[in-house]
Amino acid sequence: MTNEDFAKKIRDIRQRQDMSVEELAERSGVKQEVLEAMEAGEVIPSLTPLTKMARALGVRLGTFLDDTPELGPVVTRGGKTENSLYFSGREDVTNATNLEFHSLGAGKIDRNIDPFMIDIDYEEGEKELSSHEGEEFIYVLEGEIEVIYGKDSYAIGVGDTIFYDSAVPHHLHASNRNGAKILAVLYTPY
Repeated sequence: MTNEDFAKKIRDIRQRQDMSVEELAERSGVKQEVLEAMEAGEVIPSLTPLTKMARALGVRLGTFLDDTPELGPVVTRGGKTENSLYFSGREDVTNATNLEFHSLGAGKIDRNIDPFMIDIDYEEGEKELSSHEGEEFIYVLEGEIEVIYGKDSYAIGVGDTIFYDSAVPHHLHASNRNGAKILAVLYTPY
């Protein structure tokens, strides 16, 4: 799925529900300008606005990433899907990417969780925390990440896991320029 396909999917879901961009902005708390740019394929969203949009639209987060529906099991070989999407790790920066998402459940229409393999590039500068409903389970496969969770910070290395409530403001990033690879399982109620 390309970023253009992703933008079209968001627009189609919103339009099928007969919801205007203004209504979605009001219900989700995501700025209207960001929604419009996202639907035009001009910006790369972070997970926080996507989660807020999914909730406002009454769909799972993974619905934005699904390609074809599958009723049976979904098998992903080697931890990489054919299609990947690139997201910003920050809600306020939508024109840069540092997260490459490989959905491991894309197409499974009756799922309640969204598993992802995520390649994380190093990110310089101040980290802005964001929050959304749900829970996140992270398992580090390569490298090291730092998870800022509220006022605390956790260094998570290869083989380590962290499981947290996404409603607490948080930020996840690679600890050094070598980047990192994680398995992330997200639960976002809708």
